Amino acid sequence: MADTRGMQDIFGLDIDRLAKGFGKQMYTFLAECQVRTMKGDSVRWFSKTAGTLVACGASVTKNVSPGARPTTLEVSWSRTTSYKKKYFVEGFLDEEDISDSEIDTLATTIRDLTEVIVRDRDEEIWDVMSEGQSPSAIQTFATTSVGGDQWDAPNYAGNPIADIMRAKRLIQNEGYNPEGATLLLDLVGYESLVNWLISGKGSSIPAFASEKIKTGVVMNLLGVNIKVSKNVTPDYALMIVPKRAVTYSESEGITAEVFRNSKVGRNIEVSCSGIAYRTDPLAIVLITDINTS
Repeated sequence: MADTRGMQDIFGLDIDRLAKGFGKQMYTFLAECQVRTMKGDSVRWFSKTAGTLVACGASVTKNVSPGARPTTLEVSWSRTTSYKKKYFVEGFLDEEDISDSEIDTLATTIRDLTEVIVRDRDEEIWDVMSEGQSPSAIQTFATTSVGGDQWDAPNYAGNPIADIMRAKRLIQNEGYNPEGATLLLDLVGYESLVNWLISGKGSSIPAFASEKIKTGVVMNLLGVNIKVSKNVTPDYALMIVPKRAVTYSESEGITAEVFRNSKVGRNIEVSCSGIAYRTDPLAIVLITDINTS
C-alpha cells in the first residue's frame, strides 16, 4: 500500500512550503538588502554618488548673512536600468521512492534544490556588493595598508581590528552610520580573526577570550555583526550598511512545483527571480588581501 502521507506531500502544498521554509532558513546576503517587489522584466534605479551633502566654493550652510539666499545643494544620482534574473533548478523522484516515501526523502530533495537557488542568488548579490571584486564606485583598501600584514600572518603580525575600525570610519565619513554594519568574511578570514582575538590577543583581552571561547562564534565585534559564507571570495572581507547600500527587487520569491512524468516519477522544480543593485555604494567597504594564501 502506498504511503498516503508521502503522497500528500508530493501532491499537496507541502512542496512549496518546504522550499519557502528552507529558503528563509538559509537567507544570508539577502538579509543585507532592502527587499522590494518589482513588476515587469526590469527596474529603473538610482545610485547615490555622494554621502552627506556639502557646499562648494564660497557657499556656506551655517552663519548665513541676514537677507542672503540659501545655498543650493544638489544630490548627485546615476540612473540605471537592470533586468531581472531567474534562478531555476529541477529534481526528480521516481515512483518507487514516492510509493515508499518518507517525509525526510522529500524534504532532503527540496532542501538540496533550494540550497542551489539560494547559493546562486547569494553569489550574484555578493558580486553586486563587491563590484565583482574590481571596485570603482564602492570604497576599498588593502589590509596591508593598515594593519601591516594579513590576518593569518605568522605570530599574529596583522591587525584585523585596525582594518575593521578603518572600514567603519570610511563609512561614517560618507554620512552613514557604521554601528550595526555587517562584516562578511570568507572561511579563512573568519578563522584568522577568531585565532587573532583569542590566541593572539587573549591575554590582552581576558574577558573576551574567556567568554567567546565558550561559544566558539564571534557574532558581534566593535558594533559590527560578523557573518561567514562560502560565497565570499577568498582573500576579501566586506563591510556593508544593511538595508541601505543594496536593494534586491524581487519578481518571484522561492517557489516549488511538482509535475507528473507519466508512471516514471515526479519532477520537482524550484525557482525565484529578481535583481540586486547598489543604491548607496559609499556605504560599502571592500577590504582586500586579508589572507596570506
